[in-house]
Amino acid sequence: MADGSASVEGVTTIAADRLRSFIERVERLEEDKAAIMNDIKEVYAEAKSDGYDVKTLRQVVRIRKMEKADRQEQEAMLDLYLAALGEA
Repeated sequence: MADGSASVEGVTTIAADRLRSFIERVERLEEDKAAIMNDIKEVYAEAKSDGYDVKTLRQVVRIRKMEKADRQEQEAMLDLYLAALGEA
């Protein structure tokens, strides 16, 4: 029976080590993400100090991430809704 207990403990230790590895990797990535977010914030602050509108810059970045077809569909829907409201 002692051999079976040792085997279970070994598996449990391996599983705990693997779990710890995943958690530590996520923690490191979260730290990296925080640093990158701070860098992005600094770039927007620099752009703002040069007179650029940060809200518009963020919108341009968001739009550039979109697929062309998705962007065109969204623009068409926006135009349609504005026209329906008489604001086009």
